[in-house]
Amino acid sequence: MSLEVRPLGLDGVLEILPRRIGDDRGFFSETWNAERLGEHGVQLNFVQDNHSYSAAKGVLRGLHYQMPPYAQDKLVRVVKGAILDVAVDIRKGSPSFAKWVAIEISAREWNQILVPKGFAHGFLTLEPDTEVIYKVTSHYSAEHDRSIRFDDADIGIEWPLAASELQLSDKDRKAPMLRHAEVFA
Repeated sequence: MSLEVRPLGLDGVLEILPRRIGDDRGFFSETWNAERLGEHGVQLNFVQDNHSYSAAKGVLRGLHYQMPPYAQDKLVRVVKGAILDVAVDIRKGSPSFAKWVAIEISAREWNQILVPKGFAHGFLTLEPDTEVIYKVTSHYSAEHDRSIRFDDADIGIEWPLAASELQLSDKDRKAPMLRHAEVFA
């Protein structure tokens, strides 16, 4: 099976489009293949799968990341519903530091986003009953877990909903601004 890989404008952030083979019974899709992605320069060892369910449209999760040695690459896909997925470069000294890219990821489009280490990650549900599955290259570590405010003006993410329409966790609501956050050296 083949897949398409598209760069999204920030170093290492990729859209991945797995092929679906369907018939009257449904479809089959290879959503991860180390060999096929290796042909595109992607060499990752995933150690954990995560599954997120959001009951409502407007649930915002992020911007999250983990510091080394537990930094994570993430491969994100949606199996039900749709999200606006955002990656923010937080590598100090990077020419694209504090720059962001966003893409709609949906069950309908069957696309994925690869968010490499050194990027904060977040997503906003665009439909109710949205389910997101993502692979990570390092286990969760509460000690290394960090976040940045979703509405930091120094980043300037253009969310499609007003802040008053968003549902956030207390952790995300209280996250520091980028200028006060620990970032990648």
